[in-house]
Amino acid sequence: MTALIAFLLEHAGIAIAALGAMATVVAAGWGNLRGAKRERDKQALKDAAAATEAQKIDDAVAGRTPDDNRGRLGRWSRS
Repeated sequence: MTALIAFLLEHAGIAIAALGAMATVVAAGWGNLRGAKRERDKQALKDAAAATEAQKIDDAVAGRTPDDNRGRLGRWSRS
């Protein structure tokens, strides 16, 4: 009887350790996915800001002669 209890306790410890390891892996993976989503959201905000700036530039350039646009864009690109 003592041998049986010792056997079950030994394997219960191994099972608990395995469950703990699996929980750690799942938690790390879940945290990694949350971080990746946060980075995608941050990049989307940066892309939206860049698109807004590009639209402002397009609006500023619209309606001028090509030579005037080249001169203005040349000055803008140096700033």
